[in-house]
Amino acid sequence: MNATYEPDSIEISLLTCGPRPNVYSLYGHTAIRYRNVTRGEDLAINYGMFSFGKPFFVLRFVFGLTDYEMGIEYFDDFISHYAPTGCGVRQQKLNLTAHEKAVITAAIDENYRPENRVYRYNYFFENCTTRARDMIVNHIDGNVEYKGQVDPSLSFRKLIHQYNTTHRWARFGNDLLLGVQADSETNRGDQQFLPENLCHDFANAEIVANDGSRRKLVSSESWVVERTRGVGADSFPLSPMVCMSLIALVVVALTCVERVKKANYWALDALLMVLTGICGLILLAMVFSQHPTVRLNLQILLLNPINLVALVPVVRALRKGRVHKWLKLWTACIILFVIGGLLQTYAEGMLVLALSLLIRNISKIFTFNKTR
Repeated sequence: MNATYEPDSIEISLLTCGPRPNVYSLYGHTAIRYRNVTRGEDLAINYGMFSFGKPFFVLRFVFGLTDYEMGIEYFDDFISHYAPTGCGVRQQKLNLTAHEKAVITAAIDENYRPENRVYRYNYFFENCTTRARDMIVNHIDGNVEYKGQVDPSLSFRKLIHQYNTTHRWARFGNDLLLGVQADSETNRGDQQFLPENLCHDFANAEIVANDGSRRKLVSSESWVVERTRGVGADSFPLSPMVCMSLIALVVVALTCVERVKKANYWALDALLMVLTGICGLILLAMVFSQHPTVRLNLQILLLNPINLVALVPVVRALRKGRVHKWLKLWTACIILFVIGGLLQTYAEGMLVLALSLLIRNISKIFTFNKTR
C-alpha cells in the first residue's frame, strides 16, 4: 500500500461480519477494508489470523498465551469466506481526510512489518475488533465522540450471553471458566470488543477535529454480503440444566435409598469426588491464566481440586463408618459457593448440582455422627 499516491482515491472502511455457528465465531468478526481506486488495490486488513495447527493451541488459548497475527488479503478472497455462510458483512465507509487516510495507511504498513504483526490475543481486551478500532481512532486528527448512552450494568458475561443463547453448551463452557471479574460493570470502550457494538457506535459517532469542527465518522453504510441466516442451535438435544438436574436427581435419590436401607454407598462419594476434583484442576489452572476474567472463580469451591488429594483418606473413613474432616470442610465450601452466587453468575445448572451434593454430604455427616 502507498498512501503518497493520490490519497483522495483511497477509501477506508470498517467491515463487520455477523456471527457464525462455530464456537470461535459466535460473536462476529471485524476487519478494515483498504481500497485504492486509482491503483486498483482492494484489500482486507484482518487482525484475526490464527492457526489451530500450532502445538497446544487450545491450552495456549485457555491460558491467554495465544498469539494472533495481522494479515492482509485480497478483499474478494476475504469475502469469499463469509458469503456462503449467510452471516452478512456490513461495510461502513469512513469519512476521513486525505491526511488521515495517509496516516492510517502508513500505520497499517508499519503494523504489517514481520516484527510488528503478531500480538498477544485477549478476547475481551485485545482482539481483532479492538485492534481495528485502535488503528482507526488513534490516527485521526482529533477525537471520536460517540453518541448515546451505554448500559454499564452489562458485564462481559451478559454481553456474550446475547450471542450464545441458542448455543447453551458454549455458554456453559464460557460461564464455567469465567470468574467474578466477568460480572463487573463495563464502559463503552469495554463493550466495543464485540464487532456489532463497535459497528453501532461508529454509525452514530462524530469526529471532533483539532480546530473544533465536526463531521460524521461514517459517510455511508451498505451490506457487502446480505445476512440471510442466523447461527442455529446446539445439535446436542439436552441442555446443561437438564444434564445437571439428572445428575442431581440421581445423587439425591441414591442418598434417600441409602438412608432408608441404612446402607453405605461410599463408591458414589468416591465417584463424585473424582469428577469434581478433575474439573477443579481446570479451574485451578485458570488461576495462572493471562486472562484476568478467569483468575478468581468461586466455582472452584464446588469443583474442588483438593478432592483428588483427600480422596483416599475420605473414602477410607467412609468405609469404616466415619466422616473425614475434609468432607465437612468441603461441605462448608459448598455453602460458601451457594452464597457466592450473589457475586458471580455460575454456569447453568451448577447451583442445582451444588444443592444435591450439599444434601448428600450433610446426610453423611448426620448419619455417621448419629451412629457414633
